Amino acid sequence: MRAIYILLIFGFLCSCEEVIDVDLNTSDPRLVIEANINLLEDGTSNSTVKLTTTAPFFDNIIPFVSDAIVSITSNTGELFNFEYVDNGIYQSNLVPEFDTNYTLEIIYNEEVYTSTQQLFTTVPIDFVEQRNDGGFEGDEIEIKVFFTDPEGEDNYYFFEAISDESTVLDTYEDDFFDGNQIFGLYSEEDLAANDEIDFYLYGVDRQFYNFMLILLQQGSDDTGGPFETQPATVRGNIINSTNSDHYPLGYFRISQTYSFNYTVQ
Repeated sequence: MRAIYILLIFGFLCSCEEVIDVDLNTSDPRLVIEANINLLEDGTSNSTVKLTTTAPFFDNIIPFVSDAIVSITSNTGELFNFEYVDNGIYQSNLVPEFDTNYTLEIIYNEEVYTSTQQLFTTVPIDFVEQRNDGGFEGDEIEIKVFFTDPEGEDNYYFFEAISDESTVLDTYEDDFFDGNQIFGLYSEEDLAANDEIDFYLYGVDRQFYNFMLILLQQGSDDTGGPFETQPATVRGNIINSTNSDHYPLGYFRISQTYSFNYTVQ
């Protein structure tokens, strides 16, 4: 009799199950712009603009934009057209120069997006230091990347460390280390000997520093990148000059860049 009673309760609970549809707020897709113009230490450049659009929360497919018109014009009248490559990426042969204004223009869905930036300086990477007892439990490999800040200047830095295990992003301002040596930190418990890490140090302006700092504080994960879905909208430095209410997400950045490839010991 006890067994029959338990089965009846179980059957009653199962019969109460129902599917609940969650009504999420939706809006028109916005253009997401990652415009990175990097002046490399050998005098060449890496000039790319990546375009995607926002998507519903549960979508797993990144909507790449392949039909935009992308260009950058300098205040000296030089025009650089960006050609579409793949996966939303447009490229150009632009090699930025100091003390020059560069205006990005993107035409997409009959709307025009613009932003103007200059090239910002950075400093070389001095050296890399490894310790094998890092992390909270002392079982992670920590890599410190040292660089020296110029004295008497207001400088802002964007730091990037990329390995097969993870990507680490960070930002620095020199208010508390002006003229001194400072380091960027990369820590990963799954690193092993002979793993390679690429470090990049970019010069940026205060606006980009604040923009990226907010994104990182909101908890952007290591694999999705800083322009994935965020708890709150963070506005960049690009405007929609056709329809200001339909503003884009992302940023236009021009940076002097130093890099360092390190093999874990």
